[in-house]
Amino acid sequence: MMASLIEETVQETESVAFMNLALEQAKLALDSLEVPVGCVIIQDQKVISSGRNRTTETRNATRHAEMEAIDVLLQQWQKIGVTTEEVALRFSTCILYVTCEPCIMCASALSIIGIKEVYYGCANDKFGGCGSVLSLHTKSSGKLTSDGISKKDFNCTGGIMAAEAINLLRSFYEQGNPNAPKPHRTPMPQI
Repeated sequence: MMASLIEETVQETESVAFMNLALEQAKLALDSLEVPVGCVIIQDQKVISSGRNRTTETRNATRHAEMEAIDVLLQQWQKIGVTTEEVALRFSTCILYVTCEPCIMCASALSIIGIKEVYYGCANDKFGGCGSVLSLHTKSSGKLTSDGISKKDFNCTGGIMAAEAINLLRSFYEQGNPNAPKPHRTPMPQI
């Protein structure tokens, strides 16, 4: 019983350390006037990739933190000649720490690449793909997409340093999103 308690404490300490690194990426996004979401990908207790939201900077709505980190890894692995089969095997040993629950697009991508596990900070009540809106991390083993791509389940745990993640998001939205489209109509007067 004592050994499992110690192991749990070590795992919690590691989770906090890795989530702090993800929060640093989110702060870089905030400094760039992006929605402050950041992530790191871990393999064998080491950070092997990181990402932050870059949708405004790149003018590409798919450049979420998770997609950025995945693309960095794929480029690194391609340079050293890792085969498609080896890529799948490597992702199956990786853990993702992200400040906000992966959206439906990112959760689906994580299922397709076969990530082992995801830890996230705060829930994503509007677009969450790991339980808030859809549960794309479960019940997919052996299922194929319409393109014949295999999807895999992955473990998902939320609430790691959620308050810190929420505070970053709150500071972004309180300052107003300078990149948000301007409304086409004048707002209705409050009654």
